Amino acid sequence: MSYQVSPWELRWQGLAIDQLHRTESTFALANGHIGLRGSLEEGEPVGLPGTYLNGFYESHALPYAEIGYGYPEDGQTVVNVTDGKIIRLLVEDEPLDLRYGQTLDHERAIDFRAGTLSRDTLWESPTGRRVRIRSTRLVSFTQRAVAAIAYEVEPEDAVQLVVQSDLLANEPIERVGKDPRVAAALRSPLVADFAATDRLSAVLVHHAKKSGLRIAAAMDHEIDAQDGLRTDIAAEGDLARLTAAVDVPAGGTLRLVKYLGYGWSAQRSIPALRAQVEAALAGARQTGWSGLLAEQRAFLDDFWTAADVEIDGDDELQQAVRFALFHILQAGARGETRAIAGKGLTGPGYDGHAFWDTETFVLPVLTYTSPDAARDALRWRHSTLPQARERAKVLGKRGAAFPWRSITGAECSAYWPAGTAAFHVSAAVADAAVRYTAATDDREFERSCGIEMLVETARLWVSLGHHDQHGGFRIDGVTGPDEYTAIADNNVYTNLMAQRNLLEAVAACRRHPDLAPDESELAAWQRAADEMIIPYDDLLGVHPQSEGFTEHEEWDFEGTPPENYPLLLHYPYFDLYRRQVVKQADLVLAMHLRGDAFSPEQKAANFAYYEARTVRDSSLSAGTQAVIAAEVGHLDLAYDYLAEAAMTDLHDLHDNVRNGLHMASLAGAWTAVVAGLGGMRDHGGDLTFAPRLPAALSRVSFRMSVRGTRIQVEIDHTDAHYRLVSGSPLDVAHHGERFVIQPGPGVTRPIPKGPDLPAPVQPAGRRPRRR
Repeated sequence: MSYQVSPWELRWQGLAIDQLHRTESTFALANGHIGLRGSLEEGEPVGLPGTYLNGFYESHALPYAEIGYGYPEDGQTVVNVTDGKIIRLLVEDEPLDLRYGQTLDHERAIDFRAGTLSRDTLWESPTGRRVRIRSTRLVSFTQRAVAAIAYEVEPEDAVQLVVQSDLLANEPIERVGKDPRVAAALRSPLVADFAATDRLSAVLVHHAKKSGLRIAAAMDHEIDAQDGLRTDIAAEGDLARLTAAVDVPAGGTLRLVKYLGYGWSAQRSIPALRAQVEAALAGARQTGWSGLLAEQRAFLDDFWTAADVEIDGDDELQQAVRFALFHILQAGARGETRAIAGKGLTGPGYDGHAFWDTETFVLPVLTYTSPDAARDALRWRHSTLPQARERAKVLGKRGAAFPWRSITGAECSAYWPAGTAAFHVSAAVADAAVRYTAATDDREFERSCGIEMLVETARLWVSLGHHDQHGGFRIDGVTGPDEYTAIADNNVYTNLMAQRNLLEAVAACRRHPDLAPDESELAAWQRAADEMIIPYDDLLGVHPQSEGFTEHEEWDFEGTPPENYPLLLHYPYFDLYRRQVVKQADLVLAMHLRGDAFSPEQKAANFAYYEARTVRDSSLSAGTQAVIAAEVGHLDLAYDYLAEAAMTDLHDLHDNVRNGLHMASLAGAWTAVVAGLGGMRDHGGDLTFAPRLPAALSRVSFRMSVRGTRIQVEIDHTDAHYRLVSGSPLDVAHHGERFVIQPGPGVTRPIPKGPDLPAPVQPAGRRPRRR
């Protein structure tokens, strides 16, 4: 069994209990504040239950065999909070459980335009009673604290139906495997504070044992049933339950709408938090189920007007790219000064932490499709500047050192070489702030947040690096994006991104002199940028990923069995660090984000060199490789990598989708289309395009929002058409030719022939799957 291909939905037909762990992630609903995994309403069978509130976590100590100065002491882990999805059904006295009786028909679908998860199940109980269950679930984009479920049961014959609608805290969670990237297991992390009921509503308030954060969950109901409905409600400790019993005649229907309200706080009292979620429920009840559906559809109609991607020639890829965009929106739409985690709110993977993935991969998508969500995520980073300054101080540096992984802004990585040493995180934050400001012209954000982040990160680079006796500025002992090379000197990606960080900090301070430090500091930033060392191997004609990388021993790819990937789970880091093996795009990522620093010839040579050494043990890699493959002329390879990025979760390519979706890979699918096939670049805030299509695709179209203007770019094998959807005229370039997109029929330009280079090779067994 597998997903059905459809352009605007993801549908699974048939019952596959052994695949629930996958579909619970792909069918997750979220709005950036609330996340509900796509588990069945009856609660069991279940792969991995999950209800998450963005930013709500539990604390735990980080274990070390040997302690060292500057090691983070406390970790944070996302918590599965009170589950309000549960609606149990008893037919006569037999509980609905798809492991028993017969499931005669079963399908579920997530609708990208409606923003809902629907279910249609025909079940026959062990004693032969048949009922059809239909449900529709949503997490509201317009009412941030609200989720809702419409649930109906239609029996074939007259029966007594009993429905139990729960709020349940401290569901048991099973940890599977030993992968360190999987969330830490938590047992009963919530402590009951308060429970109350009123008619058809209930509220539970809990707090996390160690972090002390408090969470409130509330439910209310509307029930449409025959005469004779009997209800009872109770709440105590970890459980609140509404029980409704009714005799339903043949052909009759029991209908229930369940409204959920969620909220959390580090400071608010129990009464205040209770009032908060009860107010959310009151708003939802006033809007009503049909009103919530209408609001959801209107919100998504507006999003797709700004963000839609159309692909002709590959129906499965079309579905996958819209799936990706939908989940990226869900991860950040209503986060509102909270982080966007590596798994969004689809699962507990990575402990619910945010990484540099957010700024480097996810925020470019949101910047050009849902800029308010990008702004809010950047405001969260800005709010964590005190922790970043403190971290830099602990490390003996100035400025702000943003964490490798975190929920609150405090560093939670217990592994120094692939955590603290990855200082490029700070450059990613600066880069995202600069891109957002250029793409939106949001000067209020630049003044209130952007400049301060640029100044503090610029201070970090000047403090971290030094001027050597040869007239260069060096940044030594750092780890770039490739986690199979650590504590390296002059990582090209890090140095180039630091250089841009420094130059953009100077430029921003020149625009806003009242917010700038003194002139001597600006001069120091400028000098460091001007003298930044960018290593180059003259013998091989390529840029080493970092100093000496091209002199390392080659990895024995031919002798590495397929089951030994990912390498980090089968070989010591010591061995990986000394070899020419690349976990994920590093130098290749530099050629995308700092493409202005490389010539076309250098890009082609670098891509071929690193393609032969990159194993893609990270889901971050394929989208970036697609971008540069397209730029240097390997369009069919770019298409393969685009598909890999888009299908990472739908095909479970890394065998870990049970722990949540890979937000950066989903974002990489959009990037592979827009920056890869569309050739979009935004160096210096200047929007340019260089589109070309692979042979398999006949047409690609995508939409973007730039400074309040929405445009559509439509590409075929001979021409590209640029059209203004709404807003003011926009100046762009097509393969170097500048023009203005005006209101009206748009502008069509021919697509020149691309480079014709020998196909690159990949490590043995690591070629992307061909489309």
